[in-house]
Amino acid sequence: MQTAIITSSYRGDLERCRLLCESIDRRVTGHTRHLILVESRDVALFRSLAGLRREIVDERDLLPGWLRPFPDPLSLGRRRFWLSPKGPPLRGWHVQQLRRIAMAAALDETVMVSVDSDVVFLRQFDVAWFHEGEKVRFYRHPGALGGLEPGAREEHRKWSRKAGQLLGIEDPQETDTAYIATLIAWRSDTVREMLDRIESRTGRSWGSALAGTRALSECTLYGRFVDELEARPDRHLPGDGNLCHMYWTGAAMGAEALTDFAADLAPHQVAAGIQSFTGTDPALIRRAAGLA
Repeated sequence: MQTAIITSSYRGDLERCRLLCESIDRRVTGHTRHLILVESRDVALFRSLAGLRREIVDERDLLPGWLRPFPDPLSLGRRRFWLSPKGPPLRGWHVQQLRRIAMAAALDETVMVSVDSDVVFLRQFDVAWFHEGEKVRFYRHPGALGGLEPGAREEHRKWSRKAGQLLGIEDPQETDTAYIATLIAWRSDTVREMLDRIESRTGRSWGSALAGTRALSECTLYGRFVDELEARPDRHLPGDGNLCHMYWTGAAMGAEALTDFAADLAPHQVAAGIQSFTGTDPALIRRAAGLA
């Protein structure tokens, strides 16, 4: 199966995305190309990362023309929001999801491996791991929501309920299965069928339906479609092994903490991610990842 790697990013993550690219070039094999999806104003900034098998994709080539970014006056223009006539203002993390969905639906490759821009590969990895015969490995973790903090648990449940509404799943309204990870694979044919389902159930284009809500998790949407609607056991091989060791929240990590964190990967894990909002210095991440 031909496989493309997809990363949706923005200018605030440029140096972290650079680390990701370097780690892919040094340690990842088996992919046809790496596509980085960014806002129009960031294309020139990210072009320095382009190469023989890496392309920078303008979101204008993926998203409908009625969804447009603007500077947020409340942040003195440092942050962005996207306005449309279809729903409430969207933040960058919402639009990054829409880009990934649109890119997956447009791919010629059979498989899209989605990896966040604050991830770094620490071990050699062949993306063919995601294939087993004609099946693609599918991340799902039943019962995982029960282990989350109350606030996070309720947010995940909102995403699950909205996914059910968009897909026309009446019962159950939500599930406690987690589908979100920073390094996962999707089938492009499954994504296209998922979007057809959304359009048939909502009576709207998929872009209009998804841009109409802020309670959006693209991984949960895909996961519930595969689990509850696709009915194609020949397409997916479910499992709960998370390939990426993540640091989601907390204080900025120093050099010693990063070295310990990188050394703490489970045997099956191949990458680590330090959430950009922690403020951890990319130069220290580079050193801990062995890319200096």
